Amino acid sequence: MKKVFVSGCFDLFHAGHAAFLREASSYGKLYVAVGSDKNVQLLKGKAPYFSQAERCFIINSLRYVEEAFVASGTGLLDFAPDAERLKPDIFVVNSDGESGGKRKFCESNNIQYIVLNRIPEKGLPARSSSLTKKELQLPYRICLAGGWVDQPWVSKICAGSVVVARLSPAIDFNERSGMATSSRRIASDLWGDRFPGGDPIQNARLLFGAENPPGTKNVSGSQDHIGLLAPGINRLFYTGDYWPTRIDSTTDPEICHWLSQNLHLICLKPRPSGYDPVSEMDLREDWIRKLGEAGDLCWQSVLRRDVLGLGRAMTQTFEMWQLILPRTVPEWVKEVARQYASYPGVVTSGSGGGYLMVASEKEIPGAIKIRVDF
Repeated sequence: MKKVFVSGCFDLFHAGHAAFLREASSYGKLYVAVGSDKNVQLLKGKAPYFSQAERCFIINSLRYVEEAFVASGTGLLDFAPDAERLKPDIFVVNSDGESGGKRKFCESNNIQYIVLNRIPEKGLPARSSSLTKKELQLPYRICLAGGWVDQPWVSKICAGSVVVARLSPAIDFNERSGMATSSRRIASDLWGDRFPGGDPIQNARLLFGAENPPGTKNVSGSQDHIGLLAPGINRLFYTGDYWPTRIDSTTDPEICHWLSQNLHLICLKPRPSGYDPVSEMDLREDWIRKLGEAGDLCWQSVLRRDVLGLGRAMTQTFEMWQLILPRTVPEWVKEVARQYASYPGVVTSGSGGGYLMVASEKEIPGAIKIRVDF
């Protein structure tokens, strides 16, 4: 009988996990590498809800599984040392966990690579670990162009705009990856697992104040708070202060759906703990002007549903970051970005890691899809 191999975190185990493992076991004897507590912390920036011992116990209890064990490697391919030991015939992933790195590893080791769609058991709802977490009722924020202009030490030199979009919590985004997760945690402390009622901009002011009390050394930019709480897509214009002087918004369903279909995220590593992206800077006025102009180009392109213009705005933002704040774009991130140079444009979500955002009308294998919340 063939050996079948899967890997994953398997935190907050649910019926979707069981259905996936049952289908994977139909290809042969099933072996499961469970992500270690240390590696989950490394990749997601937070510890799993259940320990590696608990997660292994649960999975070993399933009749579909021949053996479950803690993965011995680290990083996105933490299963690699175990695959070399087991020498499986087949490696199975679900569509949410599919990635180019896993596929290349299997091709290099002559392992058949199978991607399964997430199909719930008949009569049961579709489940994912992320959607079982109450915290995920709060949205995320993504910055498309002009980032860092929300800091006064940038916009005092030259005014400009930032474009942000509020995302539905379709997946559990990694910590330290430029998705406003720190602001989101504070929002959870303020309002629990429910989205606050009332005026979203006033709520954003409250959240900004909660995250940046008097005496805060490194003030979190207000694009995070407005992006989390203001629906749809927003252009924020900054003129040397922490709060924008103008906010332009669209919640047009067709525009929000268009952006959801044409923006793709490639998972990178989170920003390392303690990493300082602003320890090097060269704040030349012409570069900062181009950064702010990228926000305007992005906004106009979104309203026109112009993917080429969106791509140019994203790439211009990415290029200006490399000049103004070199440590926001490490060499390894540039190397990944070069792989997507043929697409209309790219930019990273975080400073020193996070996600690579790619503008494209075509599907990108292994990319994460986003959903703009309006």
